[in-house]
Amino acid sequence: MTTERTTERWPTELRLAKDRRSLRVAFDDGAAFDLPAEYLRVTSPSAEVQGHAPSERKTVPGKKDVEIIGVEPVGNYAVKLVFDDLHDTGIYGWGYLYELGAGYGQKWQAYLDELSAKGLLREKVR
Repeated sequence: MTTERTTERWPTELRLAKDRRSLRVAFDDGAAFDLPAEYLRVTSPSAEVQGHAPSERKTVPGKKDVEIIGVEPVGNYAVKLVFDDLHDTGIYGWGYLYELGAGYGQKWQAYLDELSAKGLLREKVR
């Protein structure tokens, strides 16, 4: 797992999709990523999800239909995303967003594998 969270990457575009289900992030090196809301929610850098140590990290189920309802700047180094489940405590730095985009395939598969191993679902249990 990469822990690079560099501020050397600078965003040139940050756009929430009309359906609020993805966030487009483009960077000054030409890289661009369309990050699904579910992926952003389950990889939130918040202590609620990541814990205060690797052993405390949580696998978050039931977020398949989550939407982003707010994108708020945090200084000039990050954004705070607000989700429709009212989760809003993660600060997504530019380096972390880049890391999420560049590692999407591997990180998403690891999440799906964790859900399966724990008997959890992407769908919200009603």
